[in-house]
Amino acid sequence: MEPFNSLSAGLVMGIAILPTVASLSEDAIYAVPNSLRQGAYALGATKREVIVGVVLPAALSGIVSSFVLSVARAVGETMIVTIAAGQNPTLTLNPFVPVATMTAFIVQVSLGDAPAGSLAFKTIYAVGLTLFLITLALNVFSFWFVRRFQQKYE
Repeated sequence: MEPFNSLSAGLVMGIAILPTVASLSEDAIYAVPNSLRQGAYALGATKREVIVGVVLPAALSGIVSSFVLSVARAVGETMIVTIAAGQNPTLTLNPFVPVATMTAFIVQVSLGDAPAGSLAFKTIYAVGLTLFLITLALNVFSFWFVRRFQQKYE
């Protein structure tokens, strides 16, 4: 097993984005009005039924948004993944070998001696555009999901 590998980068990124997911999901759950909980209890629901049947569906848009925001943050992360995953541009399903991420590729090529107009220089823009489109797609999905499943309370 190599000292730098994609498994260690994935574990570190998972630990790094976990507080964001937890905090935003907690905010979404606490934003559910207490009257919904009390209404479910008044109808004879158990604590588990209230959580699964009332609170989680009402907070679903906020919970999914927290995951999408965290994934978008992880996609743009450069230095954590560069340090943990190494700089070996290989494409494999084996998580124990070093890999290079798109953001790390941009850093590596831009710090090198790539002359303007060369293929290496042009790939910086192609990779940057790909990262932008991934982030845009995640944001559009997040906005659509929030609007589609957002609960309106009176």
